[in-house]
Amino acid sequence: MHALNSGSLAGVWSTVLLPVAPDETIDFRRLEAALEAVLGAGVHGVYTNGTAGEFHTLEESECDRLHEMVAARCTSAGLPFQLGAGHPSGQVSLGRIRRAAALGPGAVQVVLPDWLPLSPDEVLDALRRMAGAAGGVPLVLYNPPYAKTQVSRALLARIGDELPEVIGLKVPGAAVASGLTERFAVFVAGHTLASARREGAAGSYSNVACLSPAGAVRWYDLMTADPAAALDVEKRLRAFLDRHVAPLARAGFSDPALDKALCAVGGWAEVGTRVRWPHRSVPETAVPALREAAVRAVPELLADPVGSR
Repeated sequence: MHALNSGSLAGVWSTVLLPVAPDETIDFRRLEAALEAVLGAGVHGVYTNGTAGEFHTLEESECDRLHEMVAARCTSAGLPFQLGAGHPSGQVSLGRIRRAAALGPGAVQVVLPDWLPLSPDEVLDALRRMAGAAGGVPLVLYNPPYAKTQVSRALLARIGDELPEVIGLKVPGAAVASGLTERFAVFVAGHTLASARREGAAGSYSNVACLSPAGAVRWYDLMTADPAAALDVEKRLRAFLDRHVAPLARAGFSDPALDKALCAVGGWAEVGTRVRWPHRSVPETAVPALREAAVRAVPELLADPVGSR
């Protein structure tokens, strides 16, 4: 696979969600079936081990098996892929980065070590070491709002000046993206993409693709064909999330649990809502009401006639 750059990294990228068995092992049979569904949905790329992929729960053997599967299937399908090599331990991250880079991804996604906050100079040193471990494969920095070290816009500018190996960023919103899009491919939360593209965002590592990979792509295409209509979809989508998903977050369910619930709502793959310990899973019994609300709010995003199931 050819290495990505800040110009070619764009569009709707779909995560690989982990189907978790009752004994908390990963059901790789269901995972492969879900990956096949993503590959047929028209997304612009596949990535692993974001927050939704529960990277922090994976043993190294599981991480390697997942990456080998994704690399093989995406390469066969001719679809760009990124491998997530993050871990709360910087030392473990370096090993994941080396093994991921050897599989020839378009980029490796990284997070900063996460037990103690890093100073700006430590952030730069960490990324330099990670870039060295990647051996020429470019990096994408994921810095979500709950990361222990929050990378400021000024520090992102320093990263842009000093570390050409970092080609992309996942940031909380378009306001942070402003002023950085000439140097980086800036990715935002999926449900903000229509408005964020107007501010220069390149794409999303998409929670909307958790709901429906094909629907997320249709919406992305609509952003070019009919921007006003795409913004209307975003308005209705945000309202659905605010009214029906945000209360689950306030009740203590983690982002992976919410993303798996969205997948169950969309019904495009048999992933299930179970997440790994120590996090709680959204009950399956909550899915029908969420599905009804989604069909009312954003029927055009749902891949199939979900309401008729």
